[in-house]
Amino acid sequence: METATLISKFQAVFQTETTPRLFFAPGRINLIGEHTDYNGGYVFPASISFGTYALAVKRTDAKVRFYSMNFDDNGIITTTLNNLSYDTNDDWANYPKGMLAMLIKEGFSIETGFDVLYFGNIPNGAGLSSSASIELVTGVLLEGLFDLRINRIHMVQLGQKVENDYIGVNSGIMDQFAIGMGKKDHAILLDCNTLEYQYAPVDLKDYVIMIINTNKRRELAGSKYNERRTQCEQALQDLRSVLKIKSLGELSIETFEEHKHLIKDKTNQQRAKHAVYENQRTKEALAKLQSGDLAAFGELMNQSHLSLQHDYEVTGIELDTIVEAAWEQTGVLGARMTGAGFGGCAIAITPRNEVDTFKENVNAIYKEKIGYDATFYLATIGNGAKEITTEGVL
Repeated sequence: METATLISKFQAVFQTETTPRLFFAPGRINLIGEHTDYNGGYVFPASISFGTYALAVKRTDAKVRFYSMNFDDNGIITTTLNNLSYDTNDDWANYPKGMLAMLIKEGFSIETGFDVLYFGNIPNGAGLSSSASIELVTGVLLEGLFDLRINRIHMVQLGQKVENDYIGVNSGIMDQFAIGMGKKDHAILLDCNTLEYQYAPVDLKDYVIMIINTNKRRELAGSKYNERRTQCEQALQDLRSVLKIKSLGELSIETFEEHKHLIKDKTNQQRAKHAVYENQRTKEALAKLQSGDLAAFGELMNQSHLSLQHDYEVTGIELDTIVEAAWEQTGVLGARMTGAGFGGCAIAITPRNEVDTFKENVNAIYKEKIGYDATFYLATIGNGAKEITTEGVL
């Protein structure tokens, strides 16, 4: 969609001739390091070309008006600067409201209201983190409109606080971090405990990252996510009877193998194995990308999926069908589920000149087995949340 189209829509919705400022925050994929964040390990996300656009103009009063082109039926949702508590009636607008409330609570000076229009092109329900994208685009919007100086990692942490304390979702910091700190053609190796991070070059050469949406609703993800967390905590407690550790992420594979007999429950032992081995894979992934070894990186992705399928058991028939179909295609370097699991998306590193054949073949296998189509998206790795000042096509 072109900038001019979004500006016209803003002017029509809010009945103004003023030209709004334009901001963008990407979505994210996690290349490797799944279910490691809450186990004190590393994750390896990247910000992508899909995301959330926000167009905004300052008002002279305290009124705040939110409108989303993705939730057109909701119309304009209106509130004021002194009425920013969570309200179920405000639906999606609770995410930007939460960010606004957090910044005011932190002492940032936001003297007037504003009108804002959102437009997101992240596929709905795909698990590419549209909520964190809305939070961060609101953060950069407020920073720009009100000339604030917000340390970017602080903004990222406030986005996580919106999820945890305002919305009430017990999520880690990976999504907001990847979206706020993203860098073009780079992934981020992030230590979720310390927030230490380093960028890794993702030079895809003749390959592309294909995102494949199973189009299965992720109903199980919440309850199973909490169950997996509990199982890992129980495994950690058992290991602590001998080892002085705070998290599974501190363990090397050797130390884990030597002490895994301490974990009484066999299922809990499998869950912990995934957390330890997957954490190791993220560190290896950094080294492989730094040396430009895409094939070895792809193999780590494959191992990650097998571990999520057999040790962590969060994939399901839809994701397994897509990933196994991807593995069979010509020239594919690697494929795995990404996100919480039980639906959502898989990613594959596919030769650029095989994209159409890949889509056709994978979808045929998927549709025959599952009964409906998958959806395919080509993603490029782009920069994090920012103001867009140039005209043209988005």
